[in-house]
Amino acid sequence: MPLALIACALVGLAAILRGLTGFGFALAAVPMLSLVLPPEEAVVICVLLQALIGLRDIVTLRRQIDRRQILWLSLGALAGTPLGILTLRWLDADVMRLVLGLIVFAAVPALLRPPRPSPDAALGLALPVGAASGFFGGLAAMPGPPAIAYFIRAATPPARMRASLMIFFFVTSAIALPGFALSGLVTRSAVLHALLALPVMLAGTWLGGEIFRRTAETHYKGIALAILLATALLSAVRGLAALAGWS
Repeated sequence: MPLALIACALVGLAAILRGLTGFGFALAAVPMLSLVLPPEEAVVICVLLQALIGLRDIVTLRRQIDRRQILWLSLGALAGTPLGILTLRWLDADVMRLVLGLIVFAAVPALLRPPRPSPDAALGLALPVGAASGFFGGLAAMPGPPAIAYFIRAATPPARMRASLMIFFFVTSAIALPGFALSGLVTRSAVLHALLALPVMLAGTWLGGEIFRRTAETHYKGIALAILLATALLSAVRGLAALAGWS
């Protein structure tokens, strides 16, 4: 039971980040959860949570999203997700922790770049970006890095970017779940942890949304990056230490 409470607390922290920025839930939650749970289970828990909460987001955010961009991104994700799931089954747990940290570090430069107002050019990249997001979603429940860079390049307004990312991550989770189930990754433990953490995720997302409505874009992006870098460092250090025989 203490392990379940720790998992819920970590999900709550990541959910605040999700509500604040629209992205970052899995980027934060998977590395943190993998500190106390097997990485494969951490991935499945995050996918389950994003699929469950996404059912609510479709109703509450439907008027704010860019449907054309989400459609093309989702078609790409259909192709990339199976490869990510296969890779997840192949990687060693400690290698997985190291990879999770490196994925987050790789996302940071894209978030630091100033946006370029070129929505039409960005739309042309939607399929390959969606495929990359699907791969990372299947591998680590982290479809965020390619999708975030995509919306930044398109100079998407903050409110629309936040809503569109939330819905796209719901789509990628829904695509990944059947593959996880067929691969035997959706275990009883993962489902129970996800159900226990769902109320905490809802509360954290609400709190993050309230902060979003009161915070300037420059501030909330800085907060998000600081949290993501901290979780990435923890995950990468633990994976590297285990591989080097230091733990």
